[in-house]
Amino acid sequence: MTYNFNPIKNKIKEIEEWLVREYQAVRTGRATPFLLDGVVVNSYNAHVPLKQVAAVTIEDARSLRVNPWDKNQIKEVETAITAANLGVSVAADSSGLRIIFPELTAESRTRMAKVVHTKLEEARVNLRQARDRVWTELQTEERSGKISEDDKFRFKDGLQKIIDEGNQKLEAVAKKKETEILN
Repeated sequence: MTYNFNPIKNKIKEIEEWLVREYQAVRTGRATPFLLDGVVVNSYNAHVPLKQVAAVTIEDARSLRVNPWDKNQIKEVETAITAANLGVSVAADSSGLRIIFPELTAESRTRMAKVVHTKLEEARVNLRQARDRVWTELQTEERSGKISEDDKFRFKDGLQKIIDEGNQKLEAVAKKKETEILN
């Protein structure tokens, strides 16, 4: 008998994709539009994501250009970006906003590296929870007689190999981001 590990493999892929998305929002000293993904703008008494009211483009290595589609919204967009407390400076002109990313200090790089480790630990917790769900399912199947005790432990070993591979992938993603931040 074999056990279908595809759901846990898909869950590991989801966790890895989540971690990559989370890391895109962590500053590395370079301008990236992903940092503005969490900004919510008050647009005509409705709170909407920035990308629904403005185009965000990279101007150069340390600045972004935000062009609201409705030029009357420049002040609201500026207020939302400032309120998001991203550690950037905002300069408004008649056609939009320029977001300037200051050079990261050693202290801020260390703080960002800690954020990377925190996000990695969140991903590991999700991975452990997924492993525990599968292990509980295996134990339940063994108790109900669907699989033998030997099969249960053989499947457990297979599960652990899959989890170890998932942890290695998460570690690689975190290491890459940490290298980006510290260099």
